[in-house]
Amino acid sequence: MATISSFSSLPDSNPNSNPNFFSPMLQPYLEQQQQRIQPDPPPPDDGTADESVPDNDSRDSTTTTNNNSTVPNPNPNPSPIKLLHVSFNQDYGCFATGTDRGFRIFNCDPFREIFRRDFDGNGGGVGAVEMLFRCNILALVGGGDSPQYPLNKVMIWDDHQSRCIGELSFRSEVRGVRLRRDRIIVVLEQKIFVYNFADLKLLHQIETIANPKGLCAVSQVAGSFVLVCPGLQKGQVRVEHYASKRTKFIMAHDSRIASFTLSQDGNLLATASSKGTLVRIYNTHDGSLLQEVRRGADRAEIYSLAFSPTAQWLAVSSDKGTVHVFGLKVNSGNVGKERSNSPDPNPSATSSSSLSFIKGVLPKYFSSEWSVAQFRLPEGSQYIVAFGHQKNTVVILGLDGRSVT
Repeated sequence: MATISSFSSLPDSNPNSNPNFFSPMLQPYLEQQQQRIQPDPPPPDDGTADESVPDNDSRDSTTTTNNNSTVPNPNPNPSPIKLLHVSFNQDYGCFATGTDRGFRIFNCDPFREIFRRDFDGNGGGVGAVEMLFRCNILALVGGGDSPQYPLNKVMIWDDHQSRCIGELSFRSEVRGVRLRRDRIIVVLEQKIFVYNFADLKLLHQIETIANPKGLCAVSQVAGSFVLVCPGLQKGQVRVEHYASKRTKFIMAHDSRIASFTLSQDGNLLATASSKGTLVRIYNTHDGSLLQEVRRGADRAEIYSLAFSPTAQWLAVSSDKGTVHVFGLKVNSGNVGKERSNSPDPNPSATSSSSLSFIKGVLPKYFSSEWSVAQFRLPEGSQYIVAFGHQKNTVVILGLDGRSVT
């Protein structure tokens, strides 16, 4: 069952809202979406999604209006705040943290806290915060020992009004949320729902293999919506091209998928498996393998992957306390077009083993492509990585689960 709140319009901003908050890029956001965004047609039926006959998670959906406001107040308790969640916004210029009392938003460069919302009462835990670039709309999911919201709900928060203006409710726990300017994507354990942002109309449902991490990636370029999620088999990823109504399945690895990411335009896909030794870059249009790079020889848990804005570089973070940066030989702008026969424009972008000249004689390890840069960090914490807005900069965030200062 999904309870869906109405988004008929975005009310005027609250004059008492935090003056340090972002100037909304999309104001009035939802009204603009209703005027200029039309829903993409769903991909052809491949047996895994049927919008005409929704399943039990959505067939009892109703539309209601959420009139229950929640106004956060600063918590005077000075005890350490437990960190539950860290994530970047879509252009990696900001990041959000969920805590056991609320959430906070930070600017990356220069680094500074933009604002915080601490909730009063017995709850307050926020286990997921998804920003929408720098506008006033966020998606929140409860978390921690005392969650602010039920774990099976996605709350749409408007910081101009300092309250939730809508919600999506499901039969099972929400594992992840992704936002675009025109779409809301909700990830459950074995299903993904795609909604139109303007009116919360359900557009598509996707069945997946067990996905406890809530893995899902979406492109952010206007006019082209690409979604990647786990497939129905171990090691498989599913690519949805909504503009062209095409679905592509890629057998990316032999073992289960641990992490993946899309380039901003949705042309390139980087994947890593639970082994954590190799990272593969695929063409999302035809599923072809474009490049394979090696993080190391021993197993590792891959925490995050990130393309640079031009897809010239790929960063990888793992539980080994390292962040690797690889040079890519592919041009994202040319992917999806007819592949050129011209020589590689950047043949030395990624280092190769000095023994690669005897490729085919020694094991594949000796002909591997290696990182061009590494950052060593204290082990024991989970790190996520992104590329900064300044040239040749990397932003690394650590989540140790203890406190935010």
